Amino acid sequence: MLVTIHQPNFLPWPGFFHKWMIADAMILLDTVQYEKNEWQNRNRIKTAQGVQWVTVPVQYRYPQKINAVTVADRRWPRKLCGSIEQAYARAPYLKTYWPELRDILNEPYGLLRDLNVALIRAVGGFLSCQSPLSIASDLHVDNPDPTRRLLELCAAVDADAYLSGQEGRGYLEAEAFARSGVTLYFQQVKAAKYTQLHGDFASHLSVLDLLFNLGPEANEVVGNMGDKGI
Repeated sequence: MLVTIHQPNFLPWPGFFHKWMIADAMILLDTVQYEKNEWQNRNRIKTAQGVQWVTVPVQYRYPQKINAVTVADRRWPRKLCGSIEQAYARAPYLKTYWPELRDILNEPYGLLRDLNVALIRAVGGFLSCQSPLSIASDLHVDNPDPTRRLLELCAAVDADAYLSGQEGRGYLEAEAFARSGVTLYFQQVKAAKYTQLHGDFASHLSVLDLLFNLGPEANEVVGNMGDKGI
């Protein structure tokens, strides 16, 4: 079984869902340190004025882990939702997907992790990601060593193969995977180019952009973004 593991980012880019789509199982890694000003509480959309960040404000104190970071207050959804609605008002599939996502964004989640997981599950449903999705903290794996942590998570779900992002080449111990009998793959992915609103194409946006512009075709686009590689 091939498992992939990724931090629960906020409305991730399509490549995140490509990993889920081509794996037999996905684990959301919420037991590592929260990364300030990264992708865990924000992402990018495309507006008439160009690419813009949308952000969920959080309460965070170093070195908190992702599963301990809380949402700062309940005033932010109105502004964030308004920005998305204004940017994609003319998108052909906004009304298809947005009501469910808007409802999730307006739910009073206390933990950022829970908000992100709910959004990821919803988008995965839109894209027909059928592999089981689990949470690292539910598997009671919390090894501080990056390679050992991943191997323990693989063991927890009986996986004999692991799909890493390309950045894993810089820190994963390939020999440790080999000794454990876990085949190591590195995702080969290329950002898809598709018809967007607001002028020239912008890459690596939140999956919202792809969904709102392409609708049902987004499933095929994500599936064709790459392969599991070696």
